[in-house]
Amino acid sequence: MSDRDRKPDAPTSEVDAARRAFLRKIGAASTLTLAPGVVLYTMEGTEAQAKKPGEPLDPKKRWGIVIDTTKCTSGCEVCVEACKKENGWEAKPGSRTDVQWIRKVDVKDPKTGFAMSLPVMCQHCANPPCVDVCPTGASMKRADGIVRVNMHICIGCRYCMMACPYKARSFVHEDIPEERKRFHAPMGKGCVTSCDMCAHRVDVGRIPACVEACDKGAMIFGDLNDPTSEIAQYVAKFPTQQIRADLGTDPGVRYARLP
Repeated sequence: MSDRDRKPDAPTSEVDAARRAFLRKIGAASTLTLAPGVVLYTMEGTEAQAKKPGEPLDPKKRWGIVIDTTKCTSGCEVCVEACKKENGWEAKPGSRTDVQWIRKVDVKDPKTGFAMSLPVMCQHCANPPCVDVCPTGASMKRADGIVRVNMHICIGCRYCMMACPYKARSFVHEDIPEERKRFHAPMGKGCVTSCDMCAHRVDVGRIPACVEACDKGAMIFGDLNDPTSEIAQYVAKFPTQQIRADLGTDPGVRYARLP
C-alpha cells in the first residue's frame, strides 16, 4: 500500500484552532486547503523493539529525544557526522544544495557571557505547521509522532520551509548521485527534506544514529508517553524545555538544563 492510499488521521477542531493560532503568530498563514498527516507504519515498544510486518501504529506512543545541554560541548560534531553518514546528505564542494538534517548551534548570553552549544534538528512537533501548509500531504506526521517528508509527492513549493520556526527543512537543488540512492531516506531534486528521527532504524528496533553516536550520553531516545521509559523518567525528574514552546507546536525534542 502506498503512502497516498493510507487513511489520514482525522483532525479535531481543537487541533485546527491551535494550528491556525500558530500560523497567525509566525505570519505563515495560507489559503490553501490543508492536508492532514498520513498514517504510516512503525515499531511497537518503549525501548527499541521491532514490530511485526504490517502491524499498525500505536497512537498512544510518542517517540522523542531529550538533549542534556550540559553534556553537549562546543566543537563536538559527532551527532552531525553520524547523521551525514547514515542519511547521506553531506553536500560536495561547490554544491548549491545545503542540506542540514541536524546542526550544532552555539548561543551566548551577552549580559552574563554564559555560552552553550546544542544540536537542532526537526523538532517532531505534535502540531507541526509544516504539515498544515503542505498542499499535497507530502509533509506528514506518523501516529507515533515522527514527522517526515514523502519525496514522491512533494512538489517543491517550500511552504513547509517557510512555516517551520526551527529552520529544520532543506531544499534539494541538484540531481542526487547514484550512490546516494542506497540510503534509506529518499531525497530528490526539487524536493524538501528533513530529519525523520531515523525512522528506518526505529522501524527495525534501533535508535537514531545521532543518539547512538553521542559518546557523552547527552541524548536520550524513547517513548515520551510511557512512564517506565528512560526518557519519560528523565523528563519527570529534571526540568526540560521546548524551543519556542509559546508557539504551541509541542515539540517531541526537549532540552534539559537550558539557562
